Amino acid sequence: MLPGGVLGSHRTGPGLEFVVREGRGAYLFDVNGRRYLDYLLGSGPMLLGHAHPAVVEAVERQMARGTSYMLLNEAAIELAEEIVRAVPCAEQVRYTSSGTEATFFALRAARAFRKRDKILKFEGGFHGAHDYALMSVVPRSPKAFPAATRDSAGIPHAIEGEVLVAPYNDLATAEALLAAHHDELAAVILEPYQRTIVPAPGFLQGLRAVTRRYGVPLIFDEIVTGFRFAYGGAQEYYGVVPDLACYGKVVAGGFPLACVAGPAAILRHFDAALEGTPDYVWQAGTFNGHAVACAAGLATLRELRRPGAYARLFATGARLRDGLATAVRKHGLPAQVSGEPPVFDLFFTDRPIVDYRATLTADRERITRFNQELVRRGVVKAVNKIYVSLAHTDTDVEETLEIFDQVLAVIAAGV
Repeated sequence: MLPGGVLGSHRTGPGLEFVVREGRGAYLFDVNGRRYLDYLLGSGPMLLGHAHPAVVEAVERQMARGTSYMLLNEAAIELAEEIVRAVPCAEQVRYTSSGTEATFFALRAARAFRKRDKILKFEGGFHGAHDYALMSVVPRSPKAFPAATRDSAGIPHAIEGEVLVAPYNDLATAEALLAAHHDELAAVILEPYQRTIVPAPGFLQGLRAVTRRYGVPLIFDEIVTGFRFAYGGAQEYYGVVPDLACYGKVVAGGFPLACVAGPAAILRHFDAALEGTPDYVWQAGTFNGHAVACAAGLATLRELRRPGAYARLFATGARLRDGLATAVRKHGLPAQVSGEPPVFDLFFTDRPIVDYRATLTADRERITRFNQELVRRGVVKAVNKIYVSLAHTDTDVEETLEIFDQVLAVIAAGV
């Protein structure tokens, strides 16, 4: 019925798959009634937790007025206005229905603006499932920089020649590639916080300076970090403002919605008044600016503006992250915890996690075992992330840390 028996690539493991009946707050419940502590959070969007009353109320109110118009609607306008207020680089917003579409159209707009074709991305950076994004995301045998590797069947070979790849956190290599190829580049795109790898001091600032020097648009993929690290996203948290940014997950409150945000000088290429000219970027979608999704997003952002919301999120995440690190040391495992409090993960390696190639030194079998043993004890996380929500309580943290300790004891014992 479903290829591989799942909805995408996420698997909990042989004999561990379950069917969700409902989500409430920080928990999932399967069709057999079992409760799971949820650190997958729908792959990140459920920052408030599942079925948050404010979001449910906003969605029900909008549904009673209609769901989908493919026309301007109040919720879409209000959400765009709020994104522009929150995001440092935003003058305008263009809606899409997914993060994949957002990064795809951000790159297309950059090409139209720059009149160039090539892009530069960073090895290990994930920007969705389109052809340009699925280059050197998870190469098992990486090529010499800046050569790209296709990560999926069905991608034309020609795309490899349109993508240059640099190592994350290596400013010198990025600067050298920009010096050599800036006249060919339409844009540089990166996750400012790549998966769970923290940017090295000065890396984002240096990249911003060199892209500005050569006039190459810098695109931040903030699908994960947007409204999670701060109300203004990674731009606010790290103090670096790109030319364009892509948002999804949190901004949609659990519904399919994403957007490209940036200056009018670049986003003008989406203006239908330009149709028939070489400057026009064709982009449309049946559900772009979907009224229910925008209503859910507005309700989510209102909750995030409440005093103390981010302080509480970071405090919860720090307790989990630091507690996991303490358990690793207790059991003497060659492992480390990488990331910021709202989203982080464990790597079974002694090598500092500074870029994608460092992650290749980690023991894949151990992290698979770690994830599976968590599920057995009622904790669900992403394959390579632990997402934290505002719904997780102190009691949830204590329970999770006890389970972390139990699982790491099993791994240390090798049983």
